[in-house]
Amino acid sequence: MKMVHTCVRVVNIDKSIKFYQDAFGFEVARKLDFPEHSFSLIYLTLPGDDYELELTHNYGAEVYDIGNGYGHIAISVDDIKAQHAKHKEAGFNITEIKGLPGTDTFFYFVTDPDGYKIEVIR
Repeated sequence: MKMVHTCVRVVNIDKSIKFYQDAFGFEVARKLDFPEHSFSLIYLTLPGDDYELELTHNYGAEVYDIGNGYGHIAISVDDIKAQHAKHKEAGFNITEIKGLPGTDTFFYFVTDPDGYKIEVIR
């Protein structure tokens, strides 16, 4: 067994693809359009990684209620301070770098255009 993908529903597919490309370097692996069923699936991958982030675009959706059960997805980086500075300079919605109680700082969060949290972790 292995993990294959995580799905998030997005309102503006172009804005979401651009965010994930600009913020993390994701690449579009494939796009499946189902106009007769009013939705598209866009699969994003990071270079060298076969795990996928599936962006589901339901035509006509205006907003999604993320709810209180969703937490975040996590992306590991080698240089957390450099990535944080890049995200800050790009104007993304980010937190400060922090740690768990009693630990050194090693993560922060960035929010995508639909309000989903992405943990950036060292």
